[in-house]
Amino acid sequence: MTALREIVRTCSNPHVAQAAVASIGGEFARRFTAHAWRRDLTSGVLAARLVRAFAMKADDQDCDGVAEATRGADQPVLSGLRYILDRALSAEARQADDLPEETPPAWAICATRAGLWRE
Repeated sequence: MTALREIVRTCSNPHVAQAAVASIGGEFARRFTAHAWRRDLTSGVLAARLVRAFAMKADDQDCDGVAEATRGADQPVLSGLRYILDRALSAEARQADDLPEETPPAWAICATRAGLWRE
């Protein structure tokens, strides 16, 4: 079984994904867990969602990236999982960078449209 299939099969389960993130450990696990908490999710739920999304949307280049990340690794599932999660977080960060610096909060936009609040 390829590493990607094994990652998807196992880490689509939030409990397994949470244990895998903890096993990766270090700064990566702290940063990923903090990111999950900011979204009001556990690290396992967020990781499982990102793995399933990756599996549905991955193209040949994405699959090659996972294969490269797992090739020769002592723990290929953890190496591949880290690749997938890093890639997802980087994509989110790039999308956040595309926002204008002074994006008003959603409540202000809604209140303005309803005529309840003006700057």
